[in-house]
Amino acid sequence: MTLREHISIARRSWRLLYSMSRRFFAAILAYSVVTALLPYIPVWFSARLIDALAAGAGVQVLIRYAALTVGLTALGTLLSAVLNAQKEIGFQEANCSYEWMHAEKAMALAYASIEDRKVSLLRERIQTETRMGWNVFYLDSCIEQFVRFGVQIFASIALTASFFTLHAIAPAAKLAFVGGILVSIVVAVLTSARSSAINMEFLKDGVTENITLDKYSTYIRNYSSGKDIRLYAMTAPLVKYAGNFYKTICDREARAYFRRALLRLAAVLMDHVLRFGVYLLLISGALRGGVSVGSIAQYVTSVMLLLAAANGFVRAWQVAMTNDQYLKRFFSYFDIPNPMYQGTLSVEKRDDNDYCIEFRDVSFRYPNTETYALRHVSLRFRIGERLAVVGMNGSGKTTFIKLLCRLYDPTEGVILLNGVDIRKYNYDEYLSIFSVVFQDFRLFSFSLGQNVAAGAEYDRERAVSCLREAGFGERLAKMPEGLETSLYQDFDKAGMEISGGEAQKIALARALYKNAPFIVLDEPTAALDPVSEYEVYRKFNEISGGRTAVYISHRLASCRFCDEILVFHEGQIVQHGAHDRRCVGTAAAILQHHSHGDLRVVCRGVANQHRVDVVAPAGQGVGQLGAAGLGRNGNRGLP
Repeated sequence: MTLREHISIARRSWRLLYSMSRRFFAAILAYSVVTALLPYIPVWFSARLIDALAAGAGVQVLIRYAALTVGLTALGTLLSAVLNAQKEIGFQEANCSYEWMHAEKAMALAYASIEDRKVSLLRERIQTETRMGWNVFYLDSCIEQFVRFGVQIFASIALTASFFTLHAIAPAAKLAFVGGILVSIVVAVLTSARSSAINMEFLKDGVTENITLDKYSTYIRNYSSGKDIRLYAMTAPLVKYAGNFYKTICDREARAYFRRALLRLAAVLMDHVLRFGVYLLLISGALRGGVSVGSIAQYVTSVMLLLAAANGFVRAWQVAMTNDQYLKRFFSYFDIPNPMYQGTLSVEKRDDNDYCIEFRDVSFRYPNTETYALRHVSLRFRIGERLAVVGMNGSGKTTFIKLLCRLYDPTEGVILLNGVDIRKYNYDEYLSIFSVVFQDFRLFSFSLGQNVAAGAEYDRERAVSCLREAGFGERLAKMPEGLETSLYQDFDKAGMEISGGEAQKIALARALYKNAPFIVLDEPTAALDPVSEYEVYRKFNEISGGRTAVYISHRLASCRFCDEILVFHEGQIVQHGAHDRRCVGTAAAILQHHSHGDLRVVCRGVANQHRVDVVAPAGQGVGQLGAAGLGRNGNRGLP
């Protein structure tokens, strides 16, 4: 890094720390000054006291010096304790700000960045480095050391300055004294630089190891892992793995500490040699009668404090230069831009609630990939329609929804809302017209009502109604606190553990609570039992009301409830149509072919519904084929 980069990072980081907590920043500065000056109070007054004793001063003078020494030291100690308390309070404020910074950044990132593994690894790395004491939270130590050692250097020089006016010390001896100090500082710089390099070498590998250990600890602490650990007898292998891992780290750390200790020994020996030389000079001057006994104590102590402060300042400077590398990585994460064009147009609030979505020759590939997830997709649907999107896993169904909701922008082509490119709409307003239940939805360890409303405040009657519509009414009636019942036990020991199917119903209720014009259900019945699945299907029209409902599935049972069917295969729409034998037949052929080889599908339209008769290859029963989504009569799970 160049000097200009170091200066830029230092200015930015100090401003950041100040913005995180002004109390913390001010307390660090004040605390550093007070603690830096504390050692010099007894040095100065003790020297005056010794000289007063040697000169035969009166008792009152001696008591005054003693009182000033003890009183000022006690006052400084009390003040430093108060400032340290303020520093601790400020640290908590800064820590909360730091956590919120990460939360805000995560919410501000484009969804493409959230899914980008490189970004995830960068975030995990800087969080691990922060826990290890680097980047932002080295700054408090950095500022404290710079201020403390800087103040001590000036104070030591001030108390030592009169040494150079002593006539009893030869000029050559004074030059040797200065030379010894400079040599000691140079040795400290060299040994500290090498020690820092050894430490960096150790910590460089330590970051990856800490991330691994963090994931390991998270896995074994998670109660969901407990079943697998016990059922598959994983305890001994996990313990052995952890033991070997820790031993490797400890061995490397021991070698690093030993090498650093040898370097530190050289610096310590140099300091003691210089101290011995100072004693010889001062004793020589005292024998000539030009140096008082109190001055000897003052000069020796001041020189030792000066060396310690100079060495400390150099070490702090070198570590700060190293920390700039961590800060550069830290800021690189927070500087990741959101390339999604935010738009300025308001989403039209139509009295007739009439919205039309059009995909016009849309193709898309994920960042850092060459393969297209979608290719030349064109379709159009309006508010109030029911759309089934079916296809095998990996056929592009979820990608289609991500583009529809503008979590990504198309690589090619355009998506229109009421004839306007959706990129021109205000981003947040556009998102507000969609209620989506993805396969990997998340519920939070808050109350049931807050999970449904996705907020702290909520309409109780509306939340209850949505839960009942989603099929959660019976379970709600059995909950001890109703809507106030906490989910899971992360924060509340009385929290309720819920099944996967119950979680999906709550997620569906959350989508209904939002009451957006478009409701998108991405495999909403995947974790439901057949009876509950049928109940969701049966009430599908009632649940969606006048909204556009897009239902994603690899089961054909959902098609009978929809106006149109989109059949996705390898990123393309291979069939698009209403309820007819051709569309369902194509979907069934694709779904069954990939699971069971050659298959002949016969479709018959029956009273605007579908009956799909499946004829299996020789030696394979129809019952086996039902696993892919079709039962004996073509309607899996349905009477």
